[in-house]
Amino acid sequence: MFKTLEWTQHGVVMIDQRKLPTEEVYPLFKTYQEVAQAIRDMVVRGAPAIGVAAAMGVALGAKQIQADSIQEFERKFAEICDVLASTRPTAVNLFWAIERMKGVCRQLLPKADLQTFKEALESEAVRMHEEDIALNRQLGRFGADLLGERVLTHCNAGALATAGYGTALGVIRAAVERGKKIQVFADETRPFLQGARLTAWELQKDNIPVTLITDNMAGYFMQQGKIDCVVVGADRIAANGDVANKIGTYSVAVLAKENSIPFYVAAPISTLDLGLPSGDQIPIEQRPSREVTHIQQSAIAPEGVRVANPAFDVTPNRYVAAIITERGVARAPYEQSLRDLSDRS
Repeated sequence: MFKTLEWTQHGVVMIDQRKLPTEEVYPLFKTYQEVAQAIRDMVVRGAPAIGVAAAMGVALGAKQIQADSIQEFERKFAEICDVLASTRPTAVNLFWAIERMKGVCRQLLPKADLQTFKEALESEAVRMHEEDIALNRQLGRFGADLLGERVLTHCNAGALATAGYGTALGVIRAAVERGKKIQVFADETRPFLQGARLTAWELQKDNIPVTLITDNMAGYFMQQGKIDCVVVGADRIAANGDVANKIGTYSVAVLAKENSIPFYVAAPISTLDLGLPSGDQIPIEQRPSREVTHIQQSAIAPEGVRVANPAFDVTPNRYVAAIITERGVARAPYEQSLRDLSDRS
C-alpha cells in the first residue's frame, strides 16, 4: 500500500499527487517552506492530509530553528505557523492542525527546554498522522451499512486525501471489507481531475470495481437507476450542516435529491467548523486559470479567454442525508447532532 505522507528525520516525504496516475514518486521536503509550497501546489491535497502535512511542516520548521532565547524561538515559531496557515483557505483541518501544534507550544514552552519542546512537536505531528488513519477506519465502520451496491463519489476522499484509508473511500473500503459487493462510479472532477487521476487509481490498487465517468454524466446514470447513493468528503462543514467540498459537489447533491438518492458526507470531527453558523461564511479558494485552460501542458481553450476557477462550492444542508464521522452519524437537524458529536469524547 502506498503512503500519502510520512515523517522522517530528514524531512517530510509525500507522494506527488500531481504526477499520478502515470508516475508514483515520493519527493522529500526538507524545510517548512518546502512543505508549505507542496500544500499550495497540491502535491498533497485533501483536507485531512493537508492538516497532517501542516503539522509535520510546523514540527520540521521548529526542529530547524536556531534561537538564543525563548522569545526569539517563539517569534520564529509563530512565523512558521503563519506561513503554513496561508497555504489553502478553505480546508479547516489546516487551521485545526496548526492550532493543535500551537497548543503544544503553550503547554510546554514556558517550562521545557527547546530540545524537549522540539521533540514534543515531532511526537505530536506523528501522533496526528496515526490518529487520522485510526479515525478514518472508525468513520468507515459507521458508514459502511449506509451504502448501496452502486456508489457515486466526486473528487478524491481516499487514502490520498488523508493520512491513510480515507473518508468517503474509507466508507467504501469498510463496506467491501464487510463483504458488500460495491461498484463505484467516479466523477472525473474537473478541472484538476482528482477523480480520474486519483480515485480511479486508488480503487484499482484495491481491486474495487470502478467506472470513471465525466462530471456531466452523473445525472444520466442517476436517471437510469444505476446509482444507489452518493458519498463524498468535505473540506469544511458549518454548524448548520452546510458542506464545502470540491467544486461540482453541489451539482451532484442537487441531482441526487431530484432522483431520490441519498447524499452522504464523510468527514472527521476536525472538519467541523461550528464557529460558522452556515456555509455562507466559508471562504472559497480561487485557483489559477491555467488549471481550466490546460490539461498538463496541452491547451484546451483559446489563449487569453477569461476564466473563473473556484476550487470549492457549498452544498446546503437540505441536500445532505447524513454526515458520517468517527464518532457516529449525524442527521438533521444538524445544529444539534453535529454539536452532540463534537462534544462527545
